[in-house]
Amino acid sequence: MRKWLLAVPLAALYWAGCRTDHKAQSLTAERAAAVEESVRGFMREVARDVTHEGPAAWRRHFEENASFFMVAQGRLEFPNGAAARAGIEELTRSIKQIELRWGNDLRVDVLATDLAVVGTPFHEILVDTAGRRVEESGFFTGLAEYRDGRWQFRNAHWSVAAAPPAVP
Repeated sequence: MRKWLLAVPLAALYWAGCRTDHKAQSLTAERAAAVEESVRGFMREVARDVTHEGPAAWRRHFEENASFFMVAQGRLEFPNGAAARAGIEELTRSIKQIELRWGNDLRVDVLATDLAVVGTPFHEILVDTAGRRVEESGFFTGLAEYRDGRWQFRNAHWSVAAAPPAVP
C-alpha cells in the first residue's frame, strides 16, 4: 500500500511536468507585433544585402545546418545548408549582379518568438558575368528562424510567375 501511495504523487508530478500550458507559450499581441517588425526588418536587410553584395550575401541569410532546404520551380535545389553553401559559391562565379525587390504585400505569420513564415511577391534582375540580363517576378515563401542573435531562413521557396499563354 505504501508503494501505491508514493506512486500517486509521483504520477501527479510527472503529469504536471509534461502538461503544456498554452497560455504561457502563446504570444501577447505586443510581442507578436515586435517579432513581426523584426522579421520585416530582416526581409529589408536581405533585399539590401543581396542587391549590394550579390549572391554571396545569401550565405548570411540561409541557415547552414541540415534543417535548411530550398525549392525553386517545384524542384528541390538545395536539400541542406551544405548544398546551399556550395550552390552559392557557384553563383558567385556566374552572377555579377542581382537586384532583389520584395513586393509591397509582405506577409508575416508569427508562429513563435523565434519562428515566422514569410510570403511576398518579388522581382529580381540578374546580370551574369557575360553581361546577359534576366528579369524574373514571382512569389517567395520561407520560414525565418531567430537563432544566435539573428534571423535566417530555415527554408525557402521561389516560384517564378509563368508567362501567360499566347492568345491565338
